[in-house]
Amino acid sequence: MYIDRLLRLIAGSFTLISLALAHYHDPRWLWFTAFIGLNLLQSGFTEWCPMMTILKKLGVPKLPPQASSR
Repeated sequence: MYIDRLLRLIAGSFTLISLALAHYHDPRWLWFTAFIGLNLLQSGFTEWCPMMTILKKLGVPKLPPQASSR
C-alpha cells in the first residue's frame, strides 16, 4: 500500500467513523468531521498533510517502484 491510497482510506474511514459517532453517541463528534474536512482543504492548497508526515515516518512508500523510476 502506498501513501496516496492509504491517505484516502484513512480520511474516508475517519469521516465515516466520526459521522457514526455523532449520530449514535454525541453530536460534538461533528467537530472531528469538520477537522478532517479542513485538513483535506488546506492540504489541497499547501500540498502538506499531517497524516502524510506520519505515514512517511512509519516507512510507507510514496509511490510504487515502477512509478518512482520515471
